[in-house]
Amino acid sequence: MKTLSRLLPLIVIAFIATFTLGAGNETKKGSWKITGQLEEACSCAAACPCWFDSKPTRPTCGGNQVLFIQKGNYGNVKLDGLAIANYAQSPENQTMMDSFGKWNFSTNYIDEKANPEQRKALEAIALTVLPSKNGSPNFETKYVPITRKIEGKDHIITIGNVATFTGRLVEGGLGGNSKITNPPGADPLHHEYAQGKTSKMTYSDSGQNWDWQDSNYMLGTFTIDNAQYEKYAAGLAQKMAKEKPAETEKK
Repeated sequence: MKTLSRLLPLIVIAFIATFTLGAGNETKKGSWKITGQLEEACSCAAACPCWFDSKPTRPTCGGNQVLFIQKGNYGNVKLDGLAIANYAQSPENQTMMDSFGKWNFSTNYIDEKANPEQRKALEAIALTVLPSKNGSPNFETKYVPITRKIEGKDHIITIGNVATFTGRLVEGGLGGNSKITNPPGADPLHHEYAQGKTSKMTYSDSGQNWDWQDSNYMLGTFTIDNAQYEKYAAGLAQKMAKEKPAETEKK
């Protein structure tokens, strides 16, 4: 039953993605593609265990995903130079995946410099790539400045006046950056990422007051589109179908 329970949150995500993308394809406005970098940090000790279906190293896992879009479009709407982010927290002693739908909170942040049409496009992509609205009953969307500054090896990310974190990659034992490829919780956005640590991570929104250091930090590059997420959703549905007979036999 444990394997099935691990898949259920992902199937929910897949259903959401399929529904959203299916509706978009009818009007051809839902076709999208974005290229850029993922900046991610959380309260866990590196490397974040949630991606390996293990419990967080603190009582909860509180973290973010920030996407800086270098080039992108949603239908005919250009998204170059914009950003989206999500902050969320799992219940105590539960992974993000197993507690999907029951997160303590989930807040999406949309780049405030986007015009109204771009905001709608970014919100739609965020609900597919960061399906956070369905992650928690306590969901909000806010519009704030989202910025990144790179000083030497430090990446400094700021979300309005409520959040900031500074991350730096760690060196692998044989040189170069330490990388994680295809972790158990991987989606198209997290197929591979470089591992690092934060020197500081703060967040003072959604009823939170985080102030951590030496926690998990991840840096990834991505080129993702609606077709990839349709394929991802179909693959998860197949896994679910295979799990059902196996679980039935065990009963």
